[in-house]
Amino acid sequence: MRTPQIIRGSPAQLLLLLLAGVCVDGYRPVVIVHGILDGPKQFQTLRQYITKAHPGTEVPVIDLYNNLKSFVPLWKQVQGFKKAIESISQKAPDGIHLLCFSQGGLICRALLFTTPRHNVHNFISLSSPQAGQYGDTAYLRWLFPQYLKKTVYKICYSRFGQTLSICQYWNDPHHRSLYLQRNNFLTKLDGEISHADMIAWRENFLRIKKLVLIGGPDDGVITPWESSRFGFYDSNENVVEMRNQEFYKSDVFGLKTLDARGDVRTCIQSGVKHVQWHSNHTVFKSCIEKWLT
Repeated sequence: MRTPQIIRGSPAQLLLLLLAGVCVDGYRPVVIVHGILDGPKQFQTLRQYITKAHPGTEVPVIDLYNNLKSFVPLWKQVQGFKKAIESISQKAPDGIHLLCFSQGGLICRALLFTTPRHNVHNFISLSSPQAGQYGDTAYLRWLFPQYLKKTVYKICYSRFGQTLSICQYWNDPHHRSLYLQRNNFLTKLDGEISHADMIAWRENFLRIKKLVLIGGPDDGVITPWESSRFGFYDSNENVVEMRNQEFYKSDVFGLKTLDARGDVRTCIQSGVKHVQWHSNHTVFKSCIEKWLT
């Protein structure tokens, strides 16, 4: 059961509240995992939105791998975030929500895959490159100033490149075979490389109640922006939407099953830049708030 809030008033007043449909239970904790090159301080506005809409909600923003440390290999980050989130989950018998931004959305998906008997209720993926990234963005130019998107694969698909988080979801549609050979993170998440844990990962992922995918065409960083809802480029850089992706059709990690259950929800917002998703009130009201009860 959820932890009850103390509501003062006469029995008649409480009865009226119940008849009016007012929730008198506490809310599940909302655990936030940040993205690349940021940390907890970037999520203060979002925390305020949540606690104003749902007073008393615990909203921990995990204080790990902040700023430049966000380039640490993703499997290492997954283990660190998992340990921190497990300590929160153990104190939340009714479960928690995961709200994960940008690169954090991939970390959270890996965390869900690899955590048996987790109690995550809703997984909200906020402008995350769930199907990978392939674009000349400010982040890429800052990290690899001498390279364009067409040549970054030379670094990312090397042994050194796979020690950088951003390279572990760099998905070059023109070098597909090299991606499958060298990538050690996203290929495993999407079941494109067979491994012994695939069935267990799928079962773990299907424990969630809702998968909420949020993104939009003016993001400016997630490329293609449809990656935020599992769409991605083919070899001609035409976007193939989620239901036509091979990992969806084969249902290798449970995405098709979630969708068939009616538990995949998408929310598209135009006019929102990448760094604005977690501070935009319209995004919160339209795409996030309803999934935090």
